[in-house]
Amino acid sequence: MKKKKEYAFDHLGQSINAMECPKCHTSFELSQSGLVCQNNHQFDVSKKGTVHFPLHHMDSDYDKEMLLHRRKMIQKGLYEPLETEIAKLLFSVSQDELIIDMGAGEGSILERLATSHHVEGHKMGFDLSKDGVLLSSDFSEEAFWFIGDVTNMPFKSESIDVLLNIFSPSHYEEMSRVLKKDGLVIKVIPESYYLKQLREAFYYDDEDKKEYSNEKVYQKFIKDMTLVEEKHLTYDFLVEEEDFQDVLKMSPIHWGASETAKQRAHDNYFQKLTVDVKILVGKKQ
Repeated sequence: MKKKKEYAFDHLGQSINAMECPKCHTSFELSQSGLVCQNNHQFDVSKKGTVHFPLHHMDSDYDKEMLLHRRKMIQKGLYEPLETEIAKLLFSVSQDELIIDMGAGEGSILERLATSHHVEGHKMGFDLSKDGVLLSSDFSEEAFWFIGDVTNMPFKSESIDVLLNIFSPSHYEEMSRVLKKDGLVIKVIPESYYLKQLREAFYYDDEDKKEYSNEKVYQKFIKDMTLVEEKHLTYDFLVEEEDFQDVLKMSPIHWGASETAKQRAHDNYFQKLTVDVKILVGKKQ
């Protein structure tokens, strides 16, 4: 059975022509330990098959515990209809095209697009969360995973065919730099009813936190990218009682709740969870 590190070198070998050093922006070559650029900046592949690219320390609040709860629900099919819509958009992607998942979390959505939805193409996923990337390495056969910064991606200008940006921060200048002229950005943003049962459970006494709007995020996208298509998707996911604790802890929504509110949420099982999102498809301007 292949090791994670061996899969990583396979993926890098297929995609290295699209990559560059985030420090000096010269081309990479494969070395025995990982990637080395023309100025001898070295980025080693870990035993888990991952690479750390950020040039300075950056924190992420997304820890292993939350990401494991999230993984369990994604693998149970929480985002299945959303994955199906994304897979339709990626139907024409060929085997040699490059798909990058920006802010991939623990990797499950990209993994499911590859395995359950049979999306073609070379795939890479990155996140700022080290815990997320280490969990993603469970899917080393499907994609290459790295710790990365959305403001300084290790890719050459006009080298990427598709950028996925699902519930994650964007940096449109950098995204436009790495995208090919006809490349696509697929961005998914939560709408006002997204996970509303969680907000109602944790903030039952705070009307401001119950309400939610991503209008500014939407306006920023249509200002900085050329909008090609948009779709509103909403559905209810059936929550099994055995999964309820995973649902409560799978998102950052509970972080700001009081202990009283957390206990109240814990004691009040709900059967459905609303997924309400906007799928934005764009090209660079």
